[in-house]
Amino acid sequence: MRIELRVCKHCYEDEHGNPEKAAITQDMVACARRVREYKDLIGLDALYVTQVEEGDPGGAEELAAIVARIENDQISLSDTQLVMEDQSGNMLVYPEPKDILEVLTRNIDQIAEQTRQDVTIELSSEAARLLSA
Repeated sequence: MRIELRVCKHCYEDEHGNPEKAAITQDMVACARRVREYKDLIGLDALYVTQVEEGDPGGAEELAAIVARIENDQISLSDTQLVMEDQSGNMLVYPEPKDILEVLTRNIDQIAEQTRQDVTIELSSEAARLLSA
């Protein structure tokens, strides 16, 4: 299985002036990097973290799946999503931050069961609130 976390670079670096979204984005990246560090313990082939910017033409992503929605009669592409591809080429795409955090933290829980090392990630209060909602 391969996984790619795609996030907005500006959200990650808190350049949009939305500290809550920045904290959640930073937590998603921290979780993904922890999972990537221990991916072999839970049978993952690869985990990619890609930061995208508004206006990117695409193509930098490792797994070719993009979520779109219609906002104000315009097509809007999701810059934050978790894409999972299994050995058969089937893809699951999670565009919602809560779902992304849920998947990644479950992976960390699975890793914790396989090692004696402390693999926990201290989530921000914003991410913890989102997961408990």
